[in-house]
Amino acid sequence: MRPQGVVTRGTTNPNRLRRVDNWIVETCGGRLRDAADPLVVDLGYGATPVTAVELRARLAAGVRADVRVVGLEIDPVRVAAAQPAADPPRLTFARGGFELAGLRPALVRACNVLRQYDEAEVAAAWRTITDRLAPGGLLVEGTCDELGRLGGWLLIDSDGPSTLTLAAKLGMLGSPAELAERLPKALIHRNVPGERIHDLLRDLDDAWRSAAGYAPFGPRQRWLRAVAAVRDAGWPVLDGPRRWRHGELTVGWPAIAPA
Repeated sequence: MRPQGVVTRGTTNPNRLRRVDNWIVETCGGRLRDAADPLVVDLGYGATPVTAVELRARLAAGVRADVRVVGLEIDPVRVAAAQPAADPPRLTFARGGFELAGLRPALVRACNVLRQYDEAEVAAAWRTITDRLAPGGLLVEGTCDELGRLGGWLLIDSDGPSTLTLAAKLGMLGSPAELAERLPKALIHRNVPGERIHDLLRDLDDAWRSAAGYAPFGPRQRWLRAVAAVRDAGWPVLDGPRRWRHGELTVGWPAIAPA
């Protein structure tokens, strides 16, 4: 089966995807625990296998010990280079793209993959992936900066996106407006007046400035106050302070879907 897609830049770093991994453990862990086959695909892991290795370790520690992770890359050179990190059957590497190399995983993580595609190609890529998931399977698709300090990702199933999560390392966050640079591809060009994602980022940034009085108590307390204000303003924030403390904000897709 010929891999579908194009080779990514391959940029990766240790702990780059720690925030999304921890969110997957918390949010998708139940689905993986219930899966008959806890197979997870790390799609487009990059020039080195480090993020796939980390994903397997985090899922094994936080969800179930028998989880299997398969790292898929279109570039055969990257697949060959990853083999010393393999630990079959728990962690393996193979050549594949959006078609998932014929696998039927319970979950796919595809981070920093669609960023180089045109926005018009995103929905088709989602469908190609979700059509190949196991029943009830999930796709987590998004992007982050090179060190994993800022990120945004979507939770997607066979019906399409259900949530958007924004996440930041609060100790290094100057303003929530910085998150605009790391929106998923489906939204990154929509941060303009008249689009709902623009309204959300504007309201979050306004709330952050209004919460400046909490800054002496640390950026976490300021973020907690800002996210609470966004929720109180009517945005459908789907998580609570337990997740906000990690620098996260999750909202329902219908609230920010492109106009």
